[in-house]
Amino acid sequence: MLCVERVHTFYGPIEALRGVDIEVHDGEIVTLIGANGAGKSTLLMTICGAPHAAQGRVLLDGRDISREPTHLIMRAGIAHAPEGRRIFPRMSVLENLQMGALAVNPRYFEEHLQRVLELFPALASRRQQRGDTLSGGEQQMLAIGRALMSRPRLLLLDEPSLGLAPMTVKHIFRILRDINQTMGTTMLLVEQNAFHALRLAHRAYVMVNGSIALTGSGEQLLANRDVRAAYLEGGRKPS
Repeated sequence: MLCVERVHTFYGPIEALRGVDIEVHDGEIVTLIGANGAGKSTLLMTICGAPHAAQGRVLLDGRDISREPTHLIMRAGIAHAPEGRRIFPRMSVLENLQMGALAVNPRYFEEHLQRVLELFPALASRRQQRGDTLSGGEQQMLAIGRALMSRPRLLLLDEPSLGLAPMTVKHIFRILRDINQTMGTTMLLVEQNAFHALRLAHRAYVMVNGSIALTGSGEQLLANRDVRAAYLEGGRKPS
């Protein structure tokens, strides 16, 4: 489905991505782990066309989308739940979800809304509540739900566990697994909580200083001694 080929991305003179190659196949959950500043979020934003890749290609179903504007990339079936949630704080839950549906045919809005509220029942009773009055976990659910309102084929998720309590993190990851299994949504997940991310993932990549350093199945990387030392035993331990 998605193929990133030798992508280089710059912020001014700073090279943030250095020849990145990744693939995401239809129906997979692929996770990308790495330290802060490794380039993980930049990769997701480059896929979305903001910024564009300076070199290399981003292919969606074999079509080069590297130079396309973001709104056309979203209409092609990609949605992005960004780091820090970035909901519209003064809008209600329902209005936030409506914003997520702008790129798709409005005739399917009620169907998509019902599906999202079934996935996140905590939002159903808060449809008229302002986004900034929700808890951190509820705001994360809203950010994911907003992205799902376009019924994407590929969902990009950036640090969905950031700032959440351990029980809420487990709940979010259970929902992500359910979305993948019941809706068939393909996911590319950026996450520093390596334990939960690798348990969820079919395949995974480790990014170091803007480059891919290691790849394998989620189980393989969980068992890898170097990965455990860098991202589990010396960093985030299983909760």
